[in-house]
This record gives sequence, C-alpha cells and structure tokens, in this order.
Amino acid sequence: MMVALQRASVLLVLFLAAFLPPPQYAQDPAMVHYIYQRFRVLEQGLEKCTQATRAYIQDFQEFSKNISAMLGRCQTYTSEYKSAVDTLALRVERAQREVDYLQYLRETDVCVESEDKILAERLLQEAEEEKKIRTLLNASCDNMLMGIKSLKIVKKTMDTHGSWMKDVVSDSPKVYLLIGSRNNIVWEFANMRAFMEDSTKPAPRKLILTLSWQGTGQVIYKGFLYFHNQATSNEIIKYNLQKRTVEDRMLLPGGVGRALVYQHSPSTYIDLAVDEHGLWAIHSGPGTHGHLVLTKIEPGTLGVEHSWDTPCRSQDAEASFLLCGVLYVVYNSGGQGPHRITCVYDPLGTISEEDLPNLFFPRRPRSHSMIHYNPRDKQLYAWNEGNQIIYKLQTKRKQPLK
Repeated sequence: MMVALQRASVLLVLFLAAFLPPPQYAQDPAMVHYIYQRFRVLEQGLEKCTQATRAYIQDFQEFSKNISAMLGRCQTYTSEYKSAVDTLALRVERAQREVDYLQYLRETDVCVESEDKILAERLLQEAEEEKKIRTLLNASCDNMLMGIKSLKIVKKTMDTHGSWMKDVVSDSPKVYLLIGSRNNIVWEFANMRAFMEDSTKPAPRKLILTLSWQGTGQVIYKGFLYFHNQATSNEIIKYNLQKRTVEDRMLLPGGVGRALVYQHSPSTYIDLAVDEHGLWAIHSGPGTHGHLVLTKIEPGTLGVEHSWDTPCRSQDAEASFLLCGVLYVVYNSGGQGPHRITCVYDPLGTISEEDLPNLFFPRRPRSHSMIHYNPRDKQLYAWNEGNQIIYKLQTKRKQPLK
C-alpha cells in the first residue's frame, strides 16, 4: 500500500512540473512562494492520506486477526458439534438395536407362547378325542378273532355276486337274499330252513324296493335295510322293509364312491357292516392313497360319529368285516386263494400284530363277493361264487385298556 502512495506522489509531482512556467519566469518570488505553498498542501494531504491508510491497514489487520480467531473458534465448535452429533447418532443406533432386540424377544415370547398354547390345545383335543372314541367303542365287547373254525354251505345259486343276511339285532328268524350287484328285489324267507330248501313252505316274499342298490355291502339293522344307492356315488339309503319306503338317507363325505373298496369286488364302492357297536361303513376315495377308511354311523340320525384312516389297502382285498369294533380285511392273490386276514385295524389300539394268529379261511376257488359278521349268532355270512356260506369263529378276550 505504501509503495503505491509513493508512486502516486511522484506522478503528481511530474504532472505539476509540466505546468511550471518557462525558465525566464522561474525567479519570480511570488510564483515560487505559490508553488511552494501548493506543494506543502499536497504534502500535508499525502501525509493525512498516509496516516489514514496506515490506520485502515491497522484496523484491517486487527479485523483479520479477530476474524481468524473467530474462524478458529468456529472450527473448534464445529468439531465439537460434529463429535456430539456422531455420538448422538451412535446412541440412537444403539437404542434402535435395543428396541429391535426387545421387539424380537417379545415376538419370540409370543411365538413360544402361541406354540405352547397350540400344543396344549392339541394334546387336550387328542385326549378328548381318545375319550370320545373309548366312550363310542365301550368295553362291553372285548372279543378278538383267533380263527375261522369251519364252514357250512347253506345254499347254492347261479349268481356270482350277491349278499344274504339276517337282521343282526332282531330275534326274527327271517333270512334275506339280495341277488346281483345292481338290483331292487329283496327275497324274504321265513327262516333258515325255508332259505335252504326251496320246496319248503311258505314261499319267499318278494319285496320290490323303490330304489336300486349298488354293490354287495348291504346290511339289515333293527328292521331297516341299509344300502348304497345305485344312482349316486356316496348316498346311503335307510329303507323300511315293512312300509317299503325310504326312511332316511345320508351322504358320506370325503369323495366316497369314486374308488372301489376292494380290488376283487369290482362293483362295491361302499361296504356297510354291523357289529356289537352298531353301524359302520368301509370305503375309500381320493386322498386316501388306496387305503381303506372306517366310518362309524349313528343309525338313528344317519350322522357320522367318527372316521379313521386305516393302514389297510384295497389292493388284493376282497372283503372285510368288523367284530367288537375291530376291522378285519380279507386278501387273496389273483382271486384264487388262499383267503387270509393280513390287515387288522383297532381304533382303540388294544390289538397288536403280535397278538394275532395266522388267520385264513378254508380254501375256496374264487373271491368272496361279501363277508359280513352277525353279532347276534357270532358267525360270518359270506357269498362265494354263488355259494351262500356260514363261517364259525373262534375268539378270545382282548387285552384290557390301559
């Protein structure tokens, strides 16, 4: 800044010198005095300018020093603020992790509590279900099959398929004959002798039903004929034989009627059975993977009381029956015998494979089209290649329930 002022003074002097009078006028005292005075004024002005400039420079330096100090403090404050903000961010992040962890623990506790609750409910439901089954299949009947002792051919017909039976509850001596796998005619015989000897009087009574049956799985229970309605896939008819009217009907659930029950009984889709515990249905269907399903039916209301998926397969099976709440399935190879019971299912679990003897039937040349147990006379009624047969049974007591 000072160098610039000096340069300005030199230029001013040179500028003024350009207006000096010629040399002949240089000795004029008044002019010399005037010029001298002007230079003095200029020098004083320059001095004031120099002093003012120095003051400005000093103020500027002081201002610059203050600004530098303030910038230093600001930088310090900025670092402190940045450090504080970073620390706060770390604390917020840590707090968020703790909140997430607490939320995880809460959800885990809820899940564990929910799983424990579901497990407890499932165990309670299973206990209630087992209690219900034990009540349904009470211990009033505790026999299990040990062997098929003998057979008696009661009658011979020309029909390959059919079923014959007595009322399993009533003391009536009447015998019923249902010929074929699709029909609506029931022959009622007065007694077993009339059934065995065609010439015996009185002659059988011909009952024409209003609906036709399908298969050979019919049963008579307390005066009513139960059969699979031919016109449907899964309808069971309760038919009053005395009034010759349909008393009631029901639909078995689960896609019943779309698969044969037994491989060697090509017309039976629903096999009905009766034992000491009441009315049952044996069937198969989609989703069972070829295994038999056992369903307990309440005969008064035709409601389903319970169903069980059994391990017994329909492949190579020809018939089945129930005795004291236990399912016995009869198998053979290619329909040529021997006829063996190789699958037994007990819903109560009181019979194990170790308890079972080698259960087989007296050799017959063909498959059975039906085998039904009669709990009143403790015998099996069967149909084999037009022969109406009675099998006598050997039983023993089951193991008691634990």
